[in-house]
Amino acid sequence: MALPLVFRLHEKAPEVIREVLLERGWEEYDLQEHEKGDWNLYWRTSAFRNFEYENLLPWQRLNHYPKTASIARKDCLARNLRRMRGTYGPALYGFSPTAFILPNDYTRFLEEYTKTRLENKGNTGKPGYWICKPVDLSRGRGIFVFDDIKHLTYDSSVIVQKYISNPLLIAGYKFDLRIYVCVKSFRPLTIYMHQQGLVRFATEKYNLASLDNLFSHLTNTSINKFGLFYNTDKERVGQGCKWTLGKFRSFLQNQGINELLFWQKINNIVTLTLLTIAPSIPACPNCMELFGFDILIDSNFKPWLLEVNFSPALSLDCAADTTVKKGMIHDLIDLMNYRKVDGLRQRRHLRQRHIRSCCLGNPSVLTKNPAELVTPRSVHVKKRQKERRRHCSLNGKNLPQPSVERGNNAVGCALNPTCQKSKPFTCRNKKSRPLLKQMKSPSCWSKYEDVESVEDSSTRHSTSNACRLPPIHAPKYKPSVFSWDRGTHDRTAPPHRVGDFILTFPFNEVTHKASQDTLDVRTVLHEVHKLTSQLTFSHIHKEKRGRENNGSMKNKFTALLWGPRNPPPLNECFSSN
Repeated sequence: MALPLVFRLHEKAPEVIREVLLERGWEEYDLQEHEKGDWNLYWRTSAFRNFEYENLLPWQRLNHYPKTASIARKDCLARNLRRMRGTYGPALYGFSPTAFILPNDYTRFLEEYTKTRLENKGNTGKPGYWICKPVDLSRGRGIFVFDDIKHLTYDSSVIVQKYISNPLLIAGYKFDLRIYVCVKSFRPLTIYMHQQGLVRFATEKYNLASLDNLFSHLTNTSINKFGLFYNTDKERVGQGCKWTLGKFRSFLQNQGINELLFWQKINNIVTLTLLTIAPSIPACPNCMELFGFDILIDSNFKPWLLEVNFSPALSLDCAADTTVKKGMIHDLIDLMNYRKVDGLRQRRHLRQRHIRSCCLGNPSVLTKNPAELVTPRSVHVKKRQKERRRHCSLNGKNLPQPSVERGNNAVGCALNPTCQKSKPFTCRNKKSRPLLKQMKSPSCWSKYEDVESVEDSSTRHSTSNACRLPPIHAPKYKPSVFSWDRGTHDRTAPPHRVGDFILTFPFNEVTHKASQDTLDVRTVLHEVHKLTSQLTFSHIHKEKRGRENNGSMKNKFTALLWGPRNPPPLNECFSSN
């Protein structure tokens, strides 16, 4: 029978993860009650180390991919976006404010600062505004806005960006969007966006005359929850500083904008940003990644990328947090597609120990039921005696060569000290000890079977296949790369929707094909540009095309955005052309 799924949390993991998993019937990992590898999901806020990826077992999953933490560093993100903008042009990669990494880019920043100041002095009479952020801090720490370079002071590496001084305001309050994005796979690239996100408000009205007022210019909850007006019932915003994304969509419906194009631009920001790191992420099918994208909307309804959060905050500070984050974690677990076979980890673990023992040439431990596998002390004694006899055979003693086809008879004749065909002897050659280590190397273990075949695997290995001696010259051990399940490398289209997670990439057959094996970035960018152009064209010619045609265009792209519970499959929305 399948055992309950087990989760393992790092000491700083958010409490909502424990709460959701316990509600779903999971058990929490206990070092005293469970074996070392007896867990299904390991969740931590920081990055995992390389050996933790290398030693993953088939039923285990991690909540981070290797090398994805770099996208959360503001300097690395700015450097990657600058590289892509230089390669593919600002038409696609023009969604991030101009940024400079100081002190390395100080000369370039000084030139741009002087140029902007002269242009604004002749046109608007207002100076240019800039925002300075430490490259490796979060929660709004160390951030300040300035308009004069004499106010720019820093004692560590920082990033200076053009400040979006014309943000879209709701009742005079500045806000940004926290969009939750799950990358289920980097190979092939598969991106889901959650329909429910957060709208985070500043707690004081926006005012360029007071640049030092953080409660007016910053939207970070970790800062605004200490503001004087946090608990005040603010106009339209209400108490606190958060809305759900659903409430914001209701606000947009009264603004007379092209919502399809608006949300597609946000989808583009997510996809194009992840393309900057996707080719460099190693294949690791036992992982998934949850990002938090912070998007600012200006007065022209253009979305701007502010930053990407690795391990976004999941604390429940208000009712909006509980509604959004708790439901999102439930959908995330559903998206990970846990099945009954995941609960067979203990039986699978015993089966692996059984196969390893057989590979070391010990036929006495063959059992039909892996759950009955018990290794008494006498078995270990006999095993050591047989190993010593095999080592001596390599130093000039001739033993009958075991035949795999003959099964236990041949092996027993070669290794059994009571057999009349071979005389017992001992070996005292110390030079054979290094060879003993080689023969114990895991490189001689049998390949682990697919997880899906575990339920009836105990009766599939005959004695002739399982009981064989290791090679004398064993190759250097390399950790095995386990495939989570056969669906990981499935080339069929992923589901459009799981809970409120909606598939945003791949979005047609061309991008689905381009994301297989080696990611074809140029083809993906061409399709993104093509889709955006189609949505823009449909909006410009809305009146000429008529309501009926416009409605068909809307239905065509509904599956990409916040659409129905059961959207149509990809091949019905798009042609292969």
